[in-house]
Amino acid sequence: MLNFRNNRAGTTVGRSGQAGNGSRPNDAYLTIREKVQRRLLAQLNPGANITNDSDVRRSLERIFQEVLAETGLPLSRSERTEMFEQIVADLLGLGPLEPLLQDNSISEILVNGPDQVFIERNGILEEAEVRFQDEAEVLRIIDRIVAPLGRRVDGSSPMVDARLPDGSRVNVVIPPLALVGPCISIRKFVRHIMSVEDLVASGTISQEMIDFLRVAVLAKLNILVSGGTSTGKTTLLNVLSSFIPDRERIITIEDAAELRLQQRHVIPLEARPPNVEGKGQITIRQLVINALRMRPDRIVVGEVRGGEALDMLQAMNTGHEGSLTTVHANGPRDALRRVETMVLMAGMELPLRAIREQIASAFDLVIQLERMPDGSRKVVQIAEVQGMEGDVIVMQDIFHFVRRGMKDGRVQGYFSATGIRPKFIEKIEAAGFQVSPDLFMPTAPPKKKRW
Repeated sequence: MLNFRNNRAGTTVGRSGQAGNGSRPNDAYLTIREKVQRRLLAQLNPGANITNDSDVRRSLERIFQEVLAETGLPLSRSERTEMFEQIVADLLGLGPLEPLLQDNSISEILVNGPDQVFIERNGILEEAEVRFQDEAEVLRIIDRIVAPLGRRVDGSSPMVDARLPDGSRVNVVIPPLALVGPCISIRKFVRHIMSVEDLVASGTISQEMIDFLRVAVLAKLNILVSGGTSTGKTTLLNVLSSFIPDRERIITIEDAAELRLQQRHVIPLEARPPNVEGKGQITIRQLVINALRMRPDRIVVGEVRGGEALDMLQAMNTGHEGSLTTVHANGPRDALRRVETMVLMAGMELPLRAIREQIASAFDLVIQLERMPDGSRKVVQIAEVQGMEGDVIVMQDIFHFVRRGMKDGRVQGYFSATGIRPKFIEKIEAAGFQVSPDLFMPTAPPKKKRW
């Protein structure tokens, strides 16, 4: 494959052994790109924005053909097409990141300065074979991301969260905070909505666990999904939300909209960051408080991070049952401790025991997700919050993933019930649902392990 960006052939263009060998754009490519850019800017109306629309692209193609004719660079039709697409990516898109954004097998893109780019595929990080020309090019890409959103990144505001037009989430950190140069973290928006069948087929969860969680959602249990970064919390939250009956009014609250519920009566709310003057911010907590005035049947919060945890607990304890949310934590008990800490961040002078009593009475289930060494995601625990004993919240595993080592680079194990019948089964039955006692019988270790 020919690659102009990564070839060092001087004023001629040659073929590289592999696309993206880590070197800089070659001189011939840079010369043509600069000429095309100067002419494009000169021919556009003053004040016009360079956007990737059809009119600008047609102008760019015409100018590109003119410049190629003047330089006399010998290129085949396929080479001309490739060079033109790279120029389009550099001038109208996100430069060397464009092919990574178009690759559906990539879930995250991590730029660590101009000389290092990592990508995540199937839960595994690997170094990508693309490079930026210099820090200035990275900063231009950053400006192209944040400018349409009315945001800025500079010495006075060296960190920013943004979102690409396709919904992908972006975090940017620049020097002096980032010592290696401008850093960009992109979590790509997943176009394919994972279904229940997808989760079971991929070994993320068992069919028995899904059957149990479906009944738990229908019976309006309050559920907390816990896990580390990129463990699949939002994906599972999407699946759990799909079990909510279509007749109910659902309000979703997120920092950056990722949930995609298919029910008819869904009101999505999204937090708003401050503008360039530091004003106009709308927090998750403000949205949770406002949602309570909107007659919700269900409240789904993408992630609790701060004082909104107190308002969520109060909502769950005052008739807004069936709420769903996620939290970053390494285990079910850690998840409740994090909620406890976040309630304290609300600034209310509440006794610790009172907070724990609210947590114990609010949440019914904690689902723990984990990313395994082989990159797979699994539901490793489904734990019941049973109540208080003294000053301690009592929890009990209902289902868990039993690990049995590694084989051929893949995690081995199986899903099993623990044999414990949850206390809230009476609440499920009172809602009109029946759960077979066999569902909670432990699974015998399989002779041939599937996952």
